[in-house]
Amino acid sequence: MRKFLMLGILAFVGLVLAACQETDEGSLVVGLECDYAPFNWTTNDATAEAISGTPFYCDGYDVEIARIIAEELGLELVIRQVSWEGLIPALTSGQIDVIIAGMSPTPERAQTVNFTNPYFVSEQVLVVRNDSVYASASSLDDFDGARVVAQLGTLQDDLITQISNVVHRTPLENYASLVNEVVSGASDALVAEYPVAQSIVASNANLTMVVLGENGFTVEESDVSVSVALRLSDTDLRDQINAVLAGISDERRNALMQEAQERQGS
Repeated sequence: MRKFLMLGILAFVGLVLAACQETDEGSLVVGLECDYAPFNWTTNDATAEAISGTPFYCDGYDVEIARIIAEELGLELVIRQVSWEGLIPALTSGQIDVIIAGMSPTPERAQTVNFTNPYFVSEQVLVVRNDSVYASASSLDDFDGARVVAQLGTLQDDLITQISNVVHRTPLENYASLVNEVVSGASDALVAEYPVAQSIVASNANLTMVVLGENGFTVEESDVSVSVALRLSDTDLRDQINAVLAGISDERRNALMQEAQERQGS
């Protein structure tokens, strides 16, 4: 009985794994948070892309890039909402085909997933209250002793340690919580990518963005770039996507980002 029970369990597990890994060959299943404006956000606007299994839609720069890729490859675009921490597990387990979610191609992640060439290059900045003593900061040294927070499992959270005597606040799962941290005064600043910080400031009149340029965080090129993530074995798909990205000019990329910011702020 124990032997047959174990065989039954193994068969069930195999069916579950097969179901997770089975994807429609005619579709491109993209995983993203739908909670990282202006790269991606949830909306009721039916002109955006439907989120699989929900009555909602997803819009943003990532979605526009995903649309272009799917169209050029002749595939149906499917958007699947996945939490940030669950994106790579969802990819490696076959629940999604690619991650297009403002993800930086860091060396650590590259050990687990494959990355395309960048589809956007940004800058890391800080967001503070307008009335904060840090609002006039001109270098990272000016944040000495500040209470700083960032999103869980991100480059931004790792960068906080570059601030002298920083009070590294517990990272949070989403940007709504991060904004509340700063607005409420629980944290002095949050770290974000430039476009994300722009969106935050645009919708929160009592917050401002601090751009430090060369006096800011020390980062690698991979830290300020975002790329499409794929499974390590999907080299052919990576090459196909790279060919599509090569056909998108910097002017068009910047225009798509600006349009996404305008839609998100409307």
